[in-house]
Amino acid sequence: MLIQFIKFGIVGFSNTLISYAIYSVLVYVGFHYLIASITAFFISVLNSFFWNNKYVFKKDDNQKRNILHALIKTYISYAFTGLILQNLLLFIIIDILHISKYLAPFFGLVITIPLNFILNRKWAFQPVKLDKDKQNEEN
Repeated sequence: MLIQFIKFGIVGFSNTLISYAIYSVLVYVGFHYLIASITAFFISVLNSFFWNNKYVFKKDDNQKRNILHALIKTYISYAFTGLILQNLLLFIIIDILHISKYLAPFFGLVITIPLNFILNRKWAFQPVKLDKDKQNEEN
């Protein structure tokens, strides 16, 4: 599980860079920080899903995964942490604590990264074991 969490961290770090770049560019060109955050969210979750599916939460030969279901679950889990929780934290950090809107996204990562890992590992990418009969049919 530690190796998996490290891989998740690597994917998450690259995803954070992508998300932050999109967020920063949109804020810089005049978008409201919440619109920039939501846009960055949708694009970065696709990136995260691709790499988590390929690299972090691999399935064994005797397991299957419905990609569409996994993608929907990924968006749901990230919606909780990436949209609701992160944007609530952005509001608190920017509008109440008056911290720079360019620094604010990093404060939420301390909370959202562990939650994302748990939700992805235990729910979104949870494979289903095949019975021996079905496994033979698929081979």
